[in-house]
Amino acid sequence: MAQGSESRLDALDARVRQDLAFLNYPPANWVPETRDTSGRAVSDVVVIGGGMCGLVAAFALYNAGISNLRIVDRSPDGFEGPWMTYGRMETLRSPKQLVGPAYGMASLTFRAWFTARFGEREWDRLFRIPRPMWMEYLRWYRKVLALPVENGVDVSRVKPLASGLFELEMAGGTQAPVLTRKVVLAMGREGLGRPTIPGFVLTLPQERWSHSSDMIDFAALRQKRVTVIGVGASAVDNAAEALERGAAEVRLLARRKSMPTVNKLMGIGSYGVTAGFAEISAEWRWRIMDYSMKHQTPAPHNSTLRVSRHGNAFFHFDCAVQSVEVDGGELVIRTENGRVFRTDHIILGTGFTVDTFSRPELEPYANEISVWADHYTPSPGEENIDLARFPWLSSDFSFTEKQEGRAPWLKHIHCFNYAATLSIGKVSGDIPAISEGAQWLARGLAARFFIEDVDRHWEELLAYEKPELDGSEWTDADASPAPLSQRVQTS
Repeated sequence: MAQGSESRLDALDARVRQDLAFLNYPPANWVPETRDTSGRAVSDVVVIGGGMCGLVAAFALYNAGISNLRIVDRSPDGFEGPWMTYGRMETLRSPKQLVGPAYGMASLTFRAWFTARFGEREWDRLFRIPRPMWMEYLRWYRKVLALPVENGVDVSRVKPLASGLFELEMAGGTQAPVLTRKVVLAMGREGLGRPTIPGFVLTLPQERWSHSSDMIDFAALRQKRVTVIGVGASAVDNAAEALERGAAEVRLLARRKSMPTVNKLMGIGSYGVTAGFAEISAEWRWRIMDYSMKHQTPAPHNSTLRVSRHGNAFFHFDCAVQSVEVDGGELVIRTENGRVFRTDHIILGTGFTVDTFSRPELEPYANEISVWADHYTPSPGEENIDLARFPWLSSDFSFTEKQEGRAPWLKHIHCFNYAATLSIGKVSGDIPAISEGAQWLARGLAARFFIEDVDRHWEELLAYEKPELDGSEWTDADASPAPLSQRVQTS
């Protein structure tokens, strides 16, 4: 980093700290301390996930005066989320000017950080945010806000206790369990789910196929034939990566008869959608999301050109895969329209499936979590098995029970990730409205804490005796006058 940009970034850091001080950040913690029966300390909140969603969620909680919290992430420091792992896009899809996790602070925006480093002229030249640069920004965000993410902490089970607390068990049993009152699942786009794996690859040797979320060894695919299933953003990004790393050819197979070209949700993009989506009827929420999913969000223009500029890249439509088999040293793909493709490796650009049963953290009671299929039956033509699996959430992102009274602890687990989209909107997995979602989360948690602890707050109210006035501020006109000697002394 050049000397000038270093000083500008130092100045920005100072500006952020001043802005926070002017905003009285962080306010005093007001949630009463909790300990278990053995005297062990209990966190008020544990945020699972230290990527963008977890960082802004924690910042919102600190802003709300809820500071007895922990943020944990299984990834190494600086590698939280997809940006430096399986994210392979050149640039973000979101326009550069969106404020994202800045939480209403101009000094905390990507633009403030970028211009401090590179200047306004470079900002004007910037088309979209390069993916690695976004991760640099998030690392700075974490550092300048002093958010205490604990890396290398992999929560394997969220275990409800009879006391009403949760015990978080750690993978491998090498770390002590953590006690907490509330849990926030802030796992971003992957959310409450798993990679979508179609059945036609399950009988293949594992080394012959990958999902786009895997750590793929692209160097091993040099001079190989690669077939990518899908034409969405992740499919296109992985196809481009394979081409740029020297694949002999890359073919993209799509079920659709033509390339999706319109990002439908852009047609109603506004703060009104952000604020009002959770307030409209279940019918409208389902209809909007079903329509959007069935039309599919196209890959970005620049990402698609990144593939098509290669002469050895081929797009094939109306090619739903029927079967795949191993024939000697190659894979034979047969499609429903009768076409046959021979390849060396398959990459699945098939995205993620929201599925509470796929999460080991919740596995013992996943069947107690209420999902949309329990509450809503879509109209003919709007059936959507993927949407039916989304959790049916309360307004504070908390789970609800499938059967009332069987799992009351679910209201203390908050699903602040992509899986909240159908219930609350796109405010907890994508960049544009992440700050609004975090604010709603913090408000909901603050309300719950106050309600649960209202008797303790009542006792504090009764015990509070700090005087605002000491008696010297007025004179009682009806009181007997003080003796002359006293009046002389005080005059």
